[in-house]
Amino acid sequence: MPEHWETYGLLGLAALAAGVMNSIAGGGTLLTFPALLAAGVSPVVANATSTVALVPGSLSGAWGYRDEFRHLGRWTLLLIVPSLAGGVVGSLLVLHLDESYFKALVPWLILTATLLFLFQPAISRWAGIGQEHAPPSAKAVVGVIFFQFLVSVYGGYFGAGIGILMLSSLALMGVGDIHRMNALKTLLAAFINGVSVIIFVLGGKVDWRYAPIMAVAAIAGGYVGARLARQLNRNAVRWIVILIGLVLAGHLFYKNTTEGTGSLPPTGTRQQARS
Repeated sequence: MPEHWETYGLLGLAALAAGVMNSIAGGGTLLTFPALLAAGVSPVVANATSTVALVPGSLSGAWGYRDEFRHLGRWTLLLIVPSLAGGVVGSLLVLHLDESYFKALVPWLILTATLLFLFQPAISRWAGIGQEHAPPSAKAVVGVIFFQFLVSVYGGYFGAGIGILMLSSLALMGVGDIHRMNALKTLLAAFINGVSVIIFVLGGKVDWRYAPIMAVAAIAGGYVGARLARQLNRNAVRWIVILIGLVLAGHLFYKNTTEGTGSLPPTGTRQQARS
């Protein structure tokens, strides 16, 4: 394949925008994965290269939210372990389960999570959870840890929309305002996808012609996205998250409808986007 600067420019811009998206809500691989396919990269390698490129952007985004972590120590410690464990389990499942099991379920998961996030204030008031003056019970904490493990298994296996799923859970638990939730979500996503990075690198599935420049662009985008989000009104960020969630769910519903299950790759190819 001829090497043109336009290819590197396209991939760099896609990774930059993806880093911004992932810091705010998620879904950034919907930009980088198609861009890599357009550059002539095979689907398996495109998925792996995109993941390797975007994980540093998640870490950069977490650094951009560093001021928020002063209020999140307890939740960070509680949720890192299930994130790592779930990511490992999900990555191992890639080798044994057909992708079609989750393909039909993914848009429904993301749509449900987005609607939960949309109606979270009303749900919290009605159920009496997530209030600053009423810390969650021990059962609720165990529940959110278990849910994070399930999200991480899903993230390690398939991955599209994990940011929206985590934001919904954290919102219902009253972790904090949208900036604090985004901070924690960004860090946890880096841990979940970091497991897959190790597997992809060891498996030789990364296109190293493009991964470095995309990683640099994603780092810049992740940091800029985090700092930009912190400057925006909290309600504005919340509605941006909801919009991204609805668009992501709609995109996946449309993709499932047009492609059908017959076009799925063999087990383990993981062509879908992760976030």
